[in-house]
Amino acid sequence: MSYVFDPAAPVAVPVAGSDQRFPVRRVYCVGRNYAAHAREMGFDPDREPPFFFCKPADAVVPVAEGSTLTLPYPPETANFHYEIELVAAIGRGGADIPVEQALEHVWGYAVGLDMTRRDLQMKMREAGRPWELGKAFDQSGPIGPLHPAASVPDIGRAAIWLQVNGADKQRSDIGKLIWSVAETVSYLSRYFRLEPGDLIYTGTPEGVGPVVRGDRMVGGVDGLGTLSVQVA
Repeated sequence: MSYVFDPAAPVAVPVAGSDQRFPVRRVYCVGRNYAAHAREMGFDPDREPPFFFCKPADAVVPVAEGSTLTLPYPPETANFHYEIELVAAIGRGGADIPVEQALEHVWGYAVGLDMTRRDLQMKMREAGRPWELGKAFDQSGPIGPLHPAASVPDIGRAAIWLQVNGADKQRSDIGKLIWSVAETVSYLSRYFRLEPGDLIYTGTPEGVGPVVRGDRMVGGVDGLGTLSVQVA
């Protein structure tokens, strides 16, 4: 078999403390999964069923521990927002996964950023249209190294935070997720068969806001190291 052109290499996230890489298949993102963030976006944070949007796999940008990603300010926006998130990586496939077994399907966790062209997202939302222009653009998903789940047994109570130019902007803990990682995996698997290589960005806490050229974001989740990104 031959191809019309050489296929691109898969996006692969480094594994902390290893020379292994985790190839990315699909990227799912949970919307408004912290109550305080739902409120700041103008929504009542009732425990309604979670909703999801997707990013293309090549929107994910792996960032090695200790390095800083130079992230170009994207086109067609004047309101470029950060959203720090815990990312769950699926290592075992399945559909209709019971919530009690859901964490058995999670290979590991990482720190991620769901970068957002907020003005375009709001414009699409107000028109009742999909969010791709605001969420699924190039390099919109920086991610740090993956840590095997067994190495972070208390991830459900870990702190999550983000600073811009050294100033606190987001600070919460994973225990405040409206839908836990296990519940999110179980619910999503009712609609999509999850497969090894899938990433789930699990939602962002309150404090989202804009960055401009020259700003440096540093965020983290306890037990997963930090993620550093400079806007160029």
